[in-house]
Amino acid sequence: MHQFLDILAPAKLNLFLHITGRRDDGYHLLQSVFQLIDLSDTVKLRPRDDSLINRINPLPSVPPEDDLVVKAARLLQEALQLNVGVDIALDKKIPMGAGLGGGSSDAASTLLGLNHLWNLNLSLQELMSLGVRLGADVPFFLYGKNAFVEGIGDVLHEVTLRKSTFFVIYPGVSIPTKNIFSAPHLTRNRSPITIIDFDEQYSNQHQLGNDLQAVAMQMYSEVSTALSFLEQHFPDTQPMMTGSGSSVFCEISESTSVDKCLSLLPPMWQGFKVHSLLQHSAYN
Repeated sequence: MHQFLDILAPAKLNLFLHITGRRDDGYHLLQSVFQLIDLSDTVKLRPRDDSLINRINPLPSVPPEDDLVVKAARLLQEALQLNVGVDIALDKKIPMGAGLGGGSSDAASTLLGLNHLWNLNLSLQELMSLGVRLGADVPFFLYGKNAFVEGIGDVLHEVTLRKSTFFVIYPGVSIPTKNIFSAPHLTRNRSPITIIDFDEQYSNQHQLGNDLQAVAMQMYSEVSTALSFLEQHFPDTQPMMTGSGSSVFCEISESTSVDKCLSLLPPMWQGFKVHSLLQHSAYN
């Protein structure tokens, strides 16, 4: 019996998110900084002696044809016309629909793992070209470094970020990304900024904001409630939503105890004290 290969799939935070336009095909143009954090899923891969893609512990609410780890494996099979198979299991720690990039990270780690497991020797650029077919965030997780992100999320510039600790709250509601981006009152014409602009603002502890936050707060009261919770318990911070929600976060000091906050969270909420990563865990 073959052994499982375990690959971590880290989450990310958006340190800011601006919508700068919209393409004719409906895709939104954005600017953001993606920060990798040590909240991670674990993708488990085991080679098979046939060509079956076998999902061992499927997510209850996700049909196999919509499961990104299965789609990633099938994409490699079809693109390279492979006659190999794999058992896939997933230890899920990143909440779904939370704006933390869990599904995209799982897909990226599946591609990285199968590139090794199936001895494909694909370059990082080749993997990224395939990964973007699965979702706009997948190339970032393959890239494996903190990045200033532009375009539809596919233009990446490596950035060096300070070592940070964050408190993240998932307020128990899964927000489909399309619900936020399709909102008619979403602002879509923010003026672009430069990496230097971001560096100056971030180094001075100024927040650039998330253009999706106001829409999410109007549509999902849980986001507003979670932001208020952070403002109450961490009054010297600047809480913000990450991605299209629903998770919110604030930067805290490493010495800050979060035990009391965790004990006060409503039953459906989850709280995490997390640390920044310099690079994707799979590259260590």
